[in-house]
Amino acid sequence: MSARTIYLSRLIGLFCIVVIPSLVIHRQATVYSVTALFNSPAVMLLTGIIGVAVGLAMILAHNIWKGGALSVMVTIVGWLSLIKGLMMLLLPPGVEAEIILSWVRCPLCFYLCMTPSFLIGVYLTYEGFKSKTHV
Repeated sequence: MSARTIYLSRLIGLFCIVVIPSLVIHRQATVYSVTALFNSPAVMLLTGIIGVAVGLAMILAHNIWKGGALSVMVTIVGWLSLIKGLMMLLLPPGVEAEIILSWVRCPLCFYLCMTPSFLIGVYLTYEGFKSKTHV
């Protein structure tokens, strides 16, 4: 496994393990914050730009579609980051807001969205710390 794959899997995994439980524990504050975010065009623009930058950086550094599930999962996260950033920049403001806010406001949907992200974080963290680097 490449050192870059291991580093990114650890980074993404730990990020998910730390951030997602915080969002779940503070669900009402998360709903309030996400609603405020989507009602601010300036913040949406900035968030979209950062999302595109993060996605492009990950894709340019790690666009590996073979070599095992860990490598592919890290690559998919990079592409999803880019797509999400582009959506925030390109979709009309009300469209993305309505889609995401309808999911965030529904308690069951909220937890259904958070669970896979948390599980992916656990997987990436576990595999990242278990793997050995091969140069």
